[in-house]
Amino acid sequence: MSTAEGSVLPLETKRTLLSLLRTVILCMIIGAAVSSRLFAVVRYESIIHEFDPWFNFRATKVLTKDGYYRFWNWFDPTAWYPLGRAAGGTVFPGLMVTSGTLYNILHFFNLPVNIRDICVMLAPLFSGFTALAAYAFTTTMKDESAGLLAALFVGIAPGYISRSVAGSYDNEAIAIFLLLFTFYLWVRAVKDGSVLFGVLTALFYFYMVAAWGGYVFITNMIPLHAFVLLLMGRYSTRLYVAYSSFYVIGTLGSMQIPFVGFQPVRTSEHMAALGVFGLLQLVALTELMRSYVSSQQFKLLVRSFVALVAVLAFGALVALTYGGYIAPWTGRFYSLWDTGYAKKHIPIIASVSEHQPPAWPAYFMDLQSLIVFFPVGVFFLFKQLRDEHVFVIIYAVMGSYFSGVMVRLMLTLTPCVCVCAAIAVSTLVDTYVAPNPAPAAAPSAAAKKGKGAKAPAEPAPDAAPRRVPRIASLASRALVVLSLLVMLLMFVMHCTYTTSSAYSSPSVVLASTRPDGSMMMIDDFREAYYWLHENTARDAKVMSWWDYGYQIAGFADRTTLVDNNTWNNTHIATVGRAMATTEEKAYPILRKHDVDYILIIFGGLIGYSGDDLNKFLWMIRISQGIWPEEINEGKFFTANGEYRVDDHATPTMRDSLMYKMSYHRFNELFAGGPSMDRVRGSQGPSSSPELSTLDEVFTSQNWLVRIYQVKKEDPLARRLARAHAFEQGQRQKQAEFATHGSVVR
Repeated sequence: MSTAEGSVLPLETKRTLLSLLRTVILCMIIGAAVSSRLFAVVRYESIIHEFDPWFNFRATKVLTKDGYYRFWNWFDPTAWYPLGRAAGGTVFPGLMVTSGTLYNILHFFNLPVNIRDICVMLAPLFSGFTALAAYAFTTTMKDESAGLLAALFVGIAPGYISRSVAGSYDNEAIAIFLLLFTFYLWVRAVKDGSVLFGVLTALFYFYMVAAWGGYVFITNMIPLHAFVLLLMGRYSTRLYVAYSSFYVIGTLGSMQIPFVGFQPVRTSEHMAALGVFGLLQLVALTELMRSYVSSQQFKLLVRSFVALVAVLAFGALVALTYGGYIAPWTGRFYSLWDTGYAKKHIPIIASVSEHQPPAWPAYFMDLQSLIVFFPVGVFFLFKQLRDEHVFVIIYAVMGSYFSGVMVRLMLTLTPCVCVCAAIAVSTLVDTYVAPNPAPAAAPSAAAKKGKGAKAPAEPAPDAAPRRVPRIASLASRALVVLSLLVMLLMFVMHCTYTTSSAYSSPSVVLASTRPDGSMMMIDDFREAYYWLHENTARDAKVMSWWDYGYQIAGFADRTTLVDNNTWNNTHIATVGRAMATTEEKAYPILRKHDVDYILIIFGGLIGYSGDDLNKFLWMIRISQGIWPEEINEGKFFTANGEYRVDDHATPTMRDSLMYKMSYHRFNELFAGGPSMDRVRGSQGPSSSPELSTLDEVFTSQNWLVRIYQVKKEDPLARRLARAHAFEQGQRQKQAEFATHGSVVR
């Protein structure tokens, strides 16, 4: 053996070194994904963020303290007073069960980790799992190099980080991993025709159903993929085995979740999956008959029978829906197809900021340069168009549409963008870096139909090697590669900056910059919640807008009238009605519901735009839907259609309870002169409103949170009773005087 030959590593050694290198790179990507989500913990502290995570945290504590059985039957009397809430049966328990299981495992090994720390770090932990799922999914589409790029992209993309930073203890913390890994198992099941992967798809689908209401996206994506393959003439036993095993086991598993129950067979959102399952059985019957019968007339008869059965099944579905046996589409799903539906018919859905359509800059903020590579990757998938490629293309189309309807669904689009962008970048690198790239072989007819095809025969040893021309000169190739590196570097820098500045601040602690550039922490929310916890009775009832219900229950441990579950529109409208009416009309509502304290958010002093006066119009619209004869949105606007808060505001606006509570004593901060509202960018009232049925008991340091106590006895009624008693006394004295005078005379 020559020296040159001796220096060449054996093939097995090369494969081992490449596998080791990929493993090291994957570990580094996972480390980057986890560490990029720790800005909030490093900068602030280990704390639960936002609003919904606080209920999830309370529920997890109930599960770890009382056990799984008590959790399933947990009734929370402190929520939705006086109704209460059967919390255990009205939640997706996957998040809580995951944290509780980790907690029990760690304590089994005598690792005394606090349940709060597990909840805070759960999202970063699962972001590492999501990177692994992206690697496996993209490797199935192309190769390992594209998989590594996809893992890197999804690990640091702001579109995913926005809901998975440390402390973001919401369902999406684990749901995106389950979404992507379920899709990976599905394409493997279709590619291999494996019952094993079909069953695994069903099991992870069951986990997804337990974790997030967005499981309906999977419920319709997989049937849509199967249906499109049928339309393309790509039916195969692989597809039949994969879908049948997935649907049967997945549906039975999903029905074990109490909150889901019989919805998979009783609601319109799940009927597409059932319809495709039945259609596949008919197509399989047709293929079976074709294999045994060669008569063209009989084939035509069988196809006609299949078409007739499909039409009759569709008619039965329509009839059952019309008869009420199958529930129609809910308002949340109608709002995905008609962007104006929620605003017209369900204002409580439209009032949520994450349900609004995104602005175009949101795509560049959350995806940056990936949005450029995204369509390129879809184009490369079209060039080969294997069965699994069809799935990604459908995912790209549906994800793009839904993200344009609702900004929250940017979360479901991000994994697809990362996969397609990774395929694009990997293909470009392979094309322009390889010294003598070989053209990709065109897929055979069998491959186009989704059927297995034999590998192309190896060229004969004595055959002359085919010369492949270079794509571009060395300088051009270097320019392309350098451009890719610059774009990827800019992407990494953008992700780091966006994560640090925009997505790592807990909603209960606000960061502001002083004129000298130093950082100032605004901790008014926790200050107010701590005051409630320490200075009110344990059974005190607190009324606020539904945004803050979970935080009041989590921080202050006090009973609330409404919270972020929003399951009872009338109860929420009652709170809006009390806020939008006059003080005299609101007081009977407060006393009827045993309200002890009212908490409002007012950002007029520090410029906090998310305060209750900016949300006031939604309170008016929601209550107007229940009491249109009493609440009229038009009366809160001036003749010019302006929403004003100064002295030119309408009498209805100035007399509303929300307006009075917001600006009560506000002028004192301006030495009694005209006040200035920094949020609305206008003057406030020239004189502060007075309150007769409420007493101000707490205002936070920056006037962000204000708490009022409801007087137990109506002072207005007391004054009227005194006036009435005085009048009766005067009349009695006059009568006695008249009688006495007549006797004297």
